[in-house]
Amino acid sequence: MPTVLIVDDDSKLLKMLQRTLTYEGLQVFTAANGEEALNQIDGCKPDLLIVDWMMPKMDGLALVQELRAENNPAMILMLTARDAIENRVEGLQSGADDYLVKPFAPTELVARVHALLRRIDSKSGMEVLEFADVTLDPLSREVRVAERILELTKTEFDLLDFFLRHPRQVLERTQILNNVWGYDFNSNDNVLEVYVGYLRRKIEANGHSRLIQTVRGVGYVLREERAE
Repeated sequence: MPTVLIVDDDSKLLKMLQRTLTYEGLQVFTAANGEEALNQIDGCKPDLLIVDWMMPKMDGLALVQELRAENNPAMILMLTARDAIENRVEGLQSGADDYLVKPFAPTELVARVHALLRRIDSKSGMEVLEFADVTLDPLSREVRVAERILELTKTEFDLLDFFLRHPRQVLERTQILNNVWGYDFNSNDNVLEVYVGYLRRKIEANGHSRLIQTVRGVGYVLREERAE
């Protein structure tokens, strides 16, 4: 489970973000300023930090610079009300990986968090993924069902990769779209349903059982069919 540390002196925003990201299946820790964050990092070892720029004791910019000076590899998303180009440049040059201007929509923050976590996966998530008799090799991009090789398009491959990284977890429709198609993808049509259909037909060929199950009103889950 990815771990996130949120650093912000706005207690209401802190609690809202903690609830939102916990709901997204992340392990979330909080700190009220940079000094408090530094005291927690060794214990919680966050994969991602969400850092407010303006804070007492140690502001976000100083925190990011300190972390990068220590070669901390965590992804960092900077939050700030400063929207001038030079401020964005300064934040990114300090070592932040992304920059989000306040006020922001929680859905955009969630999408950016997942995008940053995908960048971690792209560096370290090269292990072969397996579920039931389906295997996916991210390096060779070979997908097998038992001994049968599947020919998948890039989007089909990315969609199956996302399912295989979250087995038995109920995934909301918007969560899948954000992670596979990107947070700036605006779809009011049935593109997800179409691609799930493509994957099902290829996996279920030759009488194979259904693995991608529909959760009505929510989304999908990768699990084996339950015996009646």
